[in-house]
Amino acid sequence: MSARAWAELLRLPALFTVPGDVLAGASAVPGRPGGRTLLAACSSLCLYEAGMALNDWADRTEDAVERPHRPLPSGRVRPAAALTAAGALTAAGLALAARAGRPALAVATPLAATVWAYDLVLKRTPAGPVAMAAARGLDLLLGAAATGPARGSVRRALPSAALLSAHTLALTAVSRHETTGGAVLPPLAALTTSGALGLLLARELPAGRGRGAAPTPGPPGSAGARPRTARHPLDRVLTAAYTALAARPYLHAALHPSPQLTQRAVGGGIRATIPLQAALCARAGAPVAALCTAALAPLAARFARKVSVT
Repeated sequence: MSARAWAELLRLPALFTVPGDVLAGASAVPGRPGGRTLLAACSSLCLYEAGMALNDWADRTEDAVERPHRPLPSGRVRPAAALTAAGALTAAGLALAARAGRPALAVATPLAATVWAYDLVLKRTPAGPVAMAAARGLDLLLGAAATGPARGSVRRALPSAALLSAHTLALTAVSRHETTGGAVLPPLAALTTSGALGLLLARELPAGRGRGAAPTPGPPGSAGARPRTARHPLDRVLTAAYTALAARPYLHAALHPSPQLTQRAVGGGIRATIPLQAALCARAGAPVAALCTAALAPLAARFARKVSVT
């Protein structure tokens, strides 16, 4: 079993889309990222990779027909090893979340359950895209739970989680037609979703962490209205990058729903996840977290040229 085979099994280039979940969640709550945030990010990475290994184990019979080059059907990784890795990575993810605190573990536990339920049961059902969207949303909430105060952090991060989940829901719906093509509605719905998310991201929303936030004027004698995020130019740049990166391949797939263009649309949607996460950070008043997240995009592209994820 070679390192390259395991890199393909775990889809390492896609791993770069994961830390932004935790950073976006951490940006949505009061407080600064610290050791608990790092533990949450490591937990997130472990649970994501557990899902990758479990996915190939669950699909090994289908992949033997449709993707014989994948590590399991080609014999480069044994199915038992993949399943063992999925279990070990899940245990490690939960242990790291426990180190990050009880609120983090309270989010990581349903996240792990969602990952296993999706791969083993829900993937081919109508609930599949919903389960995948829920997993991404929970991943963002994991960062909020680990970083913010014990009370209220998850609730404050729900708007960001909802935006990320909507993107994931649309992307997953398109991915179900990668090998067959011929479906116009999913990429069209994804195109509409990406446009709507771009508009929502462009709105001035209540501040998350509160950096640069100032109270908006309230009625005379009032204590003031809810604080709002001071808009940063980076916010608009990242929002535009997300919309452009996601919309173009979705449009092509909607106009010509071939398997090849559908696969490109899925790839574009995956790559667009990073600027979306970065835009969520910037919108919450955390430009440093936004830049760190955005910096993962070229790394993902570089690794994608070396390691197959299909």
